[in-house]
Amino acid sequence: MQAAYGGVQLLAALLVGGASPALAEPAQIIAPDAIAKPAIAMHGAPALPDDFAALPYVNADAPHGGRLIEGVLGTFDSLNPLIVQGLAVQPVRGYVIESLMARSYDEPFTLYGLLARTVETDAARSYVTFTLDPAAHFSDGTPVTAEDVVFSWQLLRDHGRPNHRTYYSRIAKAEILGPRVVRFDFADTSDRELPLILGLMPVLPKHAIDVATFEKSTLKKLVGSGPYVVAAVDPGKSVTFKRDPEYWGRNLPINRGLWNFDELRFDFYRDENAYFEAFKAGLYDVRAETDPTRWESGYNFPAARDGRVVKESFRSGLPKFASDFVFNTRRPIFADSRVRQALALLFDFQWVNRNFFYNLYQRSASFFDDSELSAYRRPADQQERALLAPYADAVRPDVLDGTWSPPVSDGSGRDRATLRQALKILEAAGYELRGATLRDRATGRPFAFEIMVTNRDDERLALAYSTMLARAGIAAQVRLVDAVQYEERLASFDFDMIEYRWDESLSPGNEQSIYWSSAAADEQGSRNYMGVKSAAVDAMIAALLRARTRPDLVDAVRALDRVLISGSYVVPLFYLPDQWVARWNYIQHPARTSLFGYLPETWWRQPTKTLQ
Repeated sequence: MQAAYGGVQLLAALLVGGASPALAEPAQIIAPDAIAKPAIAMHGAPALPDDFAALPYVNADAPHGGRLIEGVLGTFDSLNPLIVQGLAVQPVRGYVIESLMARSYDEPFTLYGLLARTVETDAARSYVTFTLDPAAHFSDGTPVTAEDVVFSWQLLRDHGRPNHRTYYSRIAKAEILGPRVVRFDFADTSDRELPLILGLMPVLPKHAIDVATFEKSTLKKLVGSGPYVVAAVDPGKSVTFKRDPEYWGRNLPINRGLWNFDELRFDFYRDENAYFEAFKAGLYDVRAETDPTRWESGYNFPAARDGRVVKESFRSGLPKFASDFVFNTRRPIFADSRVRQALALLFDFQWVNRNFFYNLYQRSASFFDDSELSAYRRPADQQERALLAPYADAVRPDVLDGTWSPPVSDGSGRDRATLRQALKILEAAGYELRGATLRDRATGRPFAFEIMVTNRDDERLALAYSTMLARAGIAAQVRLVDAVQYEERLASFDFDMIEYRWDESLSPGNEQSIYWSSAAADEQGSRNYMGVKSAAVDAMIAALLRARTRPDLVDAVRALDRVLISGSYVVPLFYLPDQWVARWNYIQHPARTSLFGYLPETWWRQPTKTLQ
């Protein structure tokens, strides 16, 4: 059902709360604190003024032109990144398909107007209203309307990826208040992220989408409103984007200094060695590196030696993507936190870092490593202590006062002091060495478990840890399984120990419930792989979700971090402190790095620089 528009008459509202639209009741009266603004922050106020000229981490005068070729390890069979089916070309989202608002990557979670010129919500965040920029249009020239926004919401709620279906199903009502005005009302006002989640919603053209086939992978070029269009596709091998000369948003402050290349090409490689050799040969321009061995010793080819290829490290303020060996506390052998603490002592990080990684890793010590959200080496402030007061036994004193640290060994791989300390803790937990085997004192059962891995790198690390555990009489078998079996066992919590990396942001929200809550511990498919069931954890998650200010959020997250650290749920491993990037020298970037690290969309090709 479509509303009829005409004259200055108030436009009829359109309700889209279910599978079929129906006429809505009149719009609610706007609360006095609800003012349409060009930006919205998750906590506090946006950092930039309403009339900002450009983002602080771009070169607003960057030259336009040329081509950037990026390499991708893998393949693809779809151009639609918004569905489950197929291996999609991810850059379609952002380059071709835009959202209502865009992030500032210098703030934890703040959005500025893109397709939407303004955003409006109340203090309770019970609704959000977006007013579209009248200049916004799709690449085929069709204007972007409120009807496209509501269509996109409904399409992704019913046919999109699981995260879209989950978040967008929380909308109680959608109303079209005008050709360019749309309002969403929320059933649950406890989720204060929803206005921003909707601000990041991809907007698709209703006239160019076949709902019946949307969930099927396709190489059909999607129509979007973004700065680029898909120009060429070589299935499984490459995708080329070309600048849309009629891009409506090229002069917006949020876009100034971005999208500087006339052409972008993504070349796909299935073999890691071929992928690296292609970069050395100049077949693509920029490479992100994560392998310490290659970073330390692999970039000694002629172009790197003579300066045509530049190696750089970029810092970010994001929580680092840290690895941990994760205990499944659902297993009786790991139910005692003293056992977990002892096994963590037996991992010799100093030996591993020197022998495997050229001492390039940092030791993980937090679930929000190397960010303002981490509790590591920070004494709890008054607000944190107030949050934790009802759960005094949930936090170790040394974690509360910021003096706790992972153990430091002598780096020999045979540190006797940590071995003695671990065996003493295990003895207190009911285990004893009988000969060369650690056994349960009551049953005589040997201490044995399995470490499940899914690739050779993880297998190598797990085997090293198994050797370290053997010194304490512990038999840790390493089992390498294929990706399908690994995911199946992960989803059903059918493992003893795994290596895992939780991806955290600077604005933690509802995903923390999926990671750590008591409810998630029994929910197959959640990411509470540790099986944490803690009233203190649940309370800290609730505190961070109700936080109205940034300081309140930081305090709640640090308090959560302290509870998780104190529980010894993981063997802390390591993280890369920097982002490593190699580039050919004709590709340039701004002098300033954003809070989120380097951003290829801010880079450009230097017209006056060519290969020497």
